[in-house]
Amino acid sequence: MAKNFAAIAYSDAVKEMQEKLGSRATYARMERDTYIDGLTDNEVDFIAQRDSFYMASIGENGFPYIQHRGGPKGFLKVLDSKRIGFIDFKGNMQYITVGNLATNNNVALIMVDYPARARLKIYAKAEIIELKNNPELYDLLDLGDYKFRPERMMVLNIEAYDWNCPQHIIPRYSAEEIEQAFAPQRKRMAQLEEEVKALKAKIKEAGI
Repeated sequence: MAKNFAAIAYSDAVKEMQEKLGSRATYARMERDTYIDGLTDNEVDFIAQRDSFYMASIGENGFPYIQHRGGPKGFLKVLDSKRIGFIDFKGNMQYITVGNLATNNNVALIMVDYPARARLKIYAKAEIIELKNNPELYDLLDLGDYKFRPERMMVLNIEAYDWNCPQHIIPRYSAEEIEQAFAPQRKRMAQLEEEVKALKAKIKEAGI
């Protein structure tokens, strides 16, 4: 990992704004003292649980483009402490991200765990790999019975990452998470219904 997050994110203009608004001293210490060489177990576990993320690329006209990427939980895979990758499935065929990467392979990712109010930011250099050119990588990234057509693979070589503070992240829950949360109550309700049925049957047999 070539740089820490601050070294990339804090341009001269950003530093000037921090100085103007009173936060430069705090972030100067972060820039000076923080150095993380690759993903730790914490980030690896976090990435493995994601079923979506957002990725920004930069067009030839200088405008960023942000794309949502989604799939089954774990579709974004950690290849090693400095690389993550995924299979790029066929979508609406605009190919904006792929086109942007042809001229500028710098990307930024945001991954959010809404229930935990946790957010991971990543700077990376993207590499497009055709399916036929690396079957071993495809085997590592393959999602088995996921019913979408793969077009290519993307490997993201991580330059830096940082965790955001949880402020202003509103907790949200997927249908699966809600189902899991209510599963014990539903099981208990089913048990109580069976007990009521059995009790009614006993009362009927007793002629009460």
